Amino acid sequence: MSTQQSYKNHAQYVFAFHVVLFGIVLLTLIGAGVNLYQSWGDHERMYSASLIFVIMIAFAILMILARVFALKAQDRAIRAEENLRHFVLTGKLLPASLSVKQIVALRFAPDAEFPALAAEAAAKDMAPDAIKQSIKTWKPDTYRV
Repeated sequence: MSTQQSYKNHAQYVFAFHVVLFGIVLLTLIGAGVNLYQSWGDHERMYSASLIFVIMIAFAILMILARVFALKAQDRAIRAEENLRHFVLTGKLLPASLSVKQIVALRFAPDAEFPALAAEAAAKDMAPDAIKQSIKTWKPDTYRV
């Protein structure tokens, strides 16, 4: 990621996860499926082939859930941080109508823009992407999963 974060480059891309691990799991799952298909009539190979295939499905689910759980925990932390930041800046909590995804998008707004943008996002039910595009001075967030 470049040193100056912006709307265009804020998405985090981890090569080892998004390409290497995903590729290995996908190729191994395909190979396990092919092995299971080729073993279909052979009772000596069927048990081990089906076991490998089931283990690979379980591993693929585990890989996806590990990412989802980490992002969910991160979103909860961001929601708490941004609620505290809004309270410090305005003396009020964030509007209850804001969704977690909207609050996560608001984290990139600097203190000067944050309260007004939060109010606008709540009033207009702005999409998270629209919130990010409305930010004039981007506040980087480099501590994320």
